[in-house]
Amino acid sequence: MAALDTTRTITGSNGLVGRIAAVYNTFATAIVEWNDARVTRNALAELSDRELEDIGLTRSDIDAVAAGKGGF
Repeated sequence: MAALDTTRTITGSNGLVGRIAAVYNTFATAIVEWNDARVTRNALAELSDRELEDIGLTRSDIDAVAAGKGGF
């Protein structure tokens, strides 16, 4: 006699489709983060040294700020 277990709850996709979706999500997130850093880096690079000083940054801080590192 066969028995069906109908009491299990589905908490996530563990199959192939779920794994593919997780890889796609990771890839899409990486692209969004890269683009955000690029836009930030370009916007800060367009500022003059005086404008950067007004917001408490130097040219050498731009990459760290764009990467989200540091206590800026």
